[in-house]
Amino acid sequence: MTTALAPSSRPVAAAAGAATNAAIDARRVAAMPRGVGIGFAVYAQRALNAELWDVEGRRYIDFGAGIAVLNTGHRHPRVVEAIRAQLDRFTHTAYQVVPYESAVSLAERLNKRTPGSHAKKTAFFTTGAEAVENAIKIARAATRRPGVIALGGGFHGRTFMGMALTGKVAPYKTGFGPFPGSVFHVPAPVALHGVSVEDALRALVQLFKADIDPESVAAIILEPVQGEGGFYAMPPEFMRALRRICDSYGILLIADEIQTGFGRTGRWFAMDHHDVLPDLMTMAKSLAGGTPLSAVCGRADIMDAPAPGGLGGTYAANPLAIAAAHAVLDVIEEEKLCERAQALGDRLKGRLNALRATVPQISDVRGLGAMVAVEFAGADARPTPSSPNRSRPARAMRACCC
Repeated sequence: MTTALAPSSRPVAAAAGAATNAAIDARRVAAMPRGVGIGFAVYAQRALNAELWDVEGRRYIDFGAGIAVLNTGHRHPRVVEAIRAQLDRFTHTAYQVVPYESAVSLAERLNKRTPGSHAKKTAFFTTGAEAVENAIKIARAATRRPGVIALGGGFHGRTFMGMALTGKVAPYKTGFGPFPGSVFHVPAPVALHGVSVEDALRALVQLFKADIDPESVAAIILEPVQGEGGFYAMPPEFMRALRRICDSYGILLIADEIQTGFGRTGRWFAMDHHDVLPDLMTMAKSLAGGTPLSAVCGRADIMDAPAPGGLGGTYAANPLAIAAAHAVLDVIEEEKLCERAQALGDRLKGRLNALRATVPQISDVRGLGAMVAVEFAGADARPTPSSPNRSRPARAMRACCC
């Protein structure tokens, strides 16, 4: 996902001898590997709601939001208070050694909140990549099959299975192979780029003919709205077709809601926009308001497929993050953030569409709720994310935000 930090005020003079962004960045280059890239050499000192301040005193509107993590904003008072209260009780026991009720009650809340009224169970982990890894483990244990199918353009994490599933080589896979086997890709249906639903489904049929028997496929995993791939929402007819195919061959459908979950698309989950249900869902990012927590939620019988001890992790269901997640769920519901995301997204798309008459390079405005993208065309009028006319996008965004 491309993000930006927009300065919203003049810098406040830093105290004599205080660290500067440039000085800290020089230390970073010397002390940390280049593989951990950063978007902006702006070093945060504090943050609140949608704003942050750097070490030089400059104030910014944080459009990055920790990569879709801060749906409730930086340091929401309810989240801060929940973490503080948990700090006074205990910080770590390892849930698998000494469990705690707060994790059980959060699982109950997610089982109820996620799409579908069927019996569900939820397991907690730490990162989104861990959730994806464990969703694949669960699917393979439940089906006793090895194969997994993902979509081109999808992003599912930086672990080896996450990289194998991710449908983009640079920068995520470059130099890191070989990757786990029995992972296959088909194109995602993106009409703007010439791939129809029919094309994507034909590719899936061809995959079954040429590369893997559908009876050997454990799961199909996809993002209901591709995040890193460009905010492309999967068409309803595509989701219905995948559900039919999965049901026909005993394949599990996994919805990766790590970036789309918790109100960002105008509903609790992007799958709430569809009339079909996944068998498993992964979630993370905004689940816990900036603290590390992820989860896999799914049909109870499928979730129970791994044997005791087959799932878990030292920091899985961290009590501070569990407390934060309870507060996040309360805030989203009580402050009606799903409705607000829809209203803000509608407003943004309206402003962007209004610019199309004067900015013809805008080839598409799309999105669900506040998960909105604007795509620009190149000089040949073909949609491309790397338009040679870079001033047009900048002018469009200034016009939209002013």
